[in-house]
Amino acid sequence: MAIVGGRIIYAEVNKKKEEQATGLNINVSVDDVVVNKGVLEIKYTYTVTYEKDVATLKITGYIEAKEDGADKIVAEWKKSKKLPDSFSEDLLNAINFTCGVNGTLIVRALNLAPPMVLPKIQIGKSGNAA
Repeated sequence: MAIVGGRIIYAEVNKKKEEQATGLNINVSVDDVVVNKGVLEIKYTYTVTYEKDVATLKITGYIEAKEDGADKIVAEWKKSKKLPDSFSEDLLNAINFTCGVNGTLIVRALNLAPPMVLPKIQIGKSGNAA
């Protein structure tokens, strides 16, 4: 998959309580997939729920991508609401990165933690980070 464009079209954050969140849940949903002049347009919603009902962040947008078999991908989407695994992995990582970075700027105004789950660094037996 080659990403050729995209845009965030809506963002909203709602802080409900003045307390620290105990964690967060991130959900990415694909809302629609269409093809236009050989380019896939994937509409998505990225939602972060700050645990114990402290806050929510919602971002919607789309990513434009070129992929072999675009028409087959759209046909499968319309039939089963599923995308090929290899395509989905790249797509979800792109959405997660885009929304995580932009969401960090959005939630900062309300003093909320960034909507990103960073990988845990572990030191292996050889002393190298893994």
